[in-house]
Amino acid sequence: MATLSSSWIFWALLSAAFAAATALLAKVGVAGIDSNLATAIRTTVILVFTWAIAIALEKHHAMAEISRRSWVFLVLSGIATGLSWLCYFRALQIGPASGVAPVDKLSVVLVIVGAWIFLGEALTPMKAVGGLLITAGAIVLALA
Repeated sequence: MATLSSSWIFWALLSAAFAAATALLAKVGVAGIDSNLATAIRTTVILVFTWAIAIALEKHHAMAEISRRSWVFLVLSGIATGLSWLCYFRALQIGPASGVAPVDKLSVVLVIVGAWIFLGEALTPMKAVGGLLITAGAIVLALA
């Protein structure tokens, strides 16, 4: 029997909790400073923090085994993450956190569609309805 910590749902819920904390903390932190500088500071903290974990767990030795294809996609993912964060911090700087965060979560809908088109994942009626509900919720919260 799988433990709670081996469940993807457990980790996804933790991710959601930390993402919520990120929005709330960033909204306060970005006040009065350039949003790009705020993103750079946040990214530096993440860089140091994640490398410290990788080194402490001795996972850094596996870097030589990473394929060229994985490197390309990880670099592209990093660029997409950086662009997302720059846009997110700018949106937080000029908009309400309670509006920015739900609109940002439209990424869930884009992932559902992208996973269907590019990764061959099934687009079930339940996923389609869930995506539509997320979209409707984001619109309602953004306009509230």
